[in-house]
Amino acid sequence: MGRETLHQQYEIEWKELQCFEKPLKRNNFFELIYVMEGTGVQFVNNHQFNYRKGNLFLLTPQDIYSFDIDQKTSFFFLRFNESYIREKSGRDQDTVTHVAYILQNASHRPGCILKNKTDKPFIFSLVNAILDEQTRQQIYYTRISEQIVSTIITVVARNIALKLPKNIKENTGEPILEILNYIQVNIFEPGKLKTENLSRHFNISTNYLGRYFKKQTGETLQSYITLYKVRLVETRLLHSDMRMSEIAYELGFTDESHLNRTFKKYNRISPTEFKKTGKKQ
Repeated sequence: MGRETLHQQYEIEWKELQCFEKPLKRNNFFELIYVMEGTGVQFVNNHQFNYRKGNLFLLTPQDIYSFDIDQKTSFFFLRFNESYIREKSGRDQDTVTHVAYILQNASHRPGCILKNKTDKPFIFSLVNAILDEQTRQQIYYTRISEQIVSTIITVVARNIALKLPKNIKENTGEPILEILNYIQVNIFEPGKLKTENLSRHFNISTNYLGRYFKKQTGETLQSYITLYKVRLVETRLLHSDMRMSEIAYELGFTDESHLNRTFKKYNRISPTEFKKTGKKQ
């Protein structure tokens, strides 16, 4: 099985298919696939998901995937590579955070990544708008298309940022989602994530915060924060050239030794071994 290659920073394509061209595909780039019409089954990394109109999928260079089409399906493809990420990240610090969420989702299970209900019609509008720009090609259409691409990626980042711990259901109350989002947004500022500061920010007692978080997520607040940092370490090991000392400093570990001990506790292998194999034990 060969790899598909992208020869530009990003690419947009619309296809109506009765059957998927290749039984299995692997890309050298990131790919967002939006289902405009149709039904079938998506296969990703030995998992499967029944898809329908309005589903949005994220595929990364690590993913092996295919589609089994039941009803004729209209697909919208948005493909972008690492050079696009680097260029945007160099100009816009917010995009660094957005891309971090996307890369963190590299090993996600198959399924629609749109968790926020209000974003579903929003993505529908954005996809139609960019297809319209590509068809009409009026003045400034390239610039407008780039802005729409960035908006789509930002919406994807928002939904991945709300990726829930395994014990939380999608209809869980808003307060815990706000806490999770606050933790993720401020993960590089350890001071803001101290229990007393979280309690002050959300105007609840420290004791109640701990009990509430454990009840809603099935894990302690500190455990969630630590595990989230470990996942970001994994992302940097796989998708950056950062040194261990730089990763430790960025994520608030005392030193490399502290990072190594924590990483091994959760993954049962060292960061160096993980970087070589790309797998947990």
